Amino acid sequence: MWFKHLHLYRLHDAPEIDAARLEEALGEQAYRPLGGSEARRLGWCPPAGRAGTQLLHELQGQRLITALRQERLLPAKVVKEELEDRVEAIEIAEKRKVRRGEKLTLKEQVYEELLPRAFVRSQKIDLWWDTRRNLIAVNTSSRKRAEELLDLLRETLGSLKVTPLASQTLPMRAMTTWLGDPGARPADLVIGDQVELKAKGDDGVVRGRQVDLDSDEMQQLLESGRQASKLALGIEGRLSFVLHDDLAIKSIRFDDALIDEASQTDDGDDALVRLETDFLLMAQALADSIERILAWLGGEAQAGGAVPTAA
Repeated sequence: MWFKHLHLYRLHDAPEIDAARLEEALGEQAYRPLGGSEARRLGWCPPAGRAGTQLLHELQGQRLITALRQERLLPAKVVKEELEDRVEAIEIAEKRKVRRGEKLTLKEQVYEELLPRAFVRSQKIDLWWDTRRNLIAVNTSSRKRAEELLDLLRETLGSLKVTPLASQTLPMRAMTTWLGDPGARPADLVIGDQVELKAKGDDGVVRGRQVDLDSDEMQQLLESGRQASKLALGIEGRLSFVLHDDLAIKSIRFDDALIDEASQTDDGDDALVRLETDFLLMAQALADSIERILAWLGGEAQAGGAVPTAA
């Protein structure tokens, strides 16, 4: 249940829909088995898996919904090899060259024939909707997957106006400042041991794990003009994470004290109670942490306002 990655979005003109109506709407876009000729499918499924049938869990204004994404894995190399074999067979049998248009038609046929036999990859993606703060977060490492889920939610609700969460100070600028000037770090910010530095030119990317970010070597890299595009940070008693330059929060690890608090809650061995208990504790911790991160970055950038700059 505990999220590992977050892509964050601000919800504008939030649709007024209660839990019962939302559950019904989700049901209309519920996941259906992937057909033999379909390459991929996305639909809503119960967050509790086999332990429940609810498509929505809502507690104290915090909503949890989950999508199941399935796609058939048909490598381009497999299609290419089969196509080459068929082209060669035709050219030998008919003693002529296969034209480009014929090859395209053959390629489509090969794809359609092989697709139903391809392996299927399944992925569950959770979405957290904080109705009190008009915030939506998608638990995935991929921005593309997050946008796919928002498209599904938009189709489910009829409309959905969201924009990626943005800060007054660009994360890259702030992270570079925190690395170069310890005195500029907020009091509740904990620097970790992982970083990615980008150069303004074509000098490549420098990545470091389990390194001393206050070392002289790090200062020299910063003085050469490199900027932090990823930085491991933490909030004591809450969580640690890697902040990215697009304000994505990844590699989240919740504090042991928070996990212990969840584990000590009596759930009566009820999987649904456990899910909802963990989700509520997690949502509260994440909401508080996101507010702190935005404060570190000078607050949230207002929609329609000036675009923050890196310099």
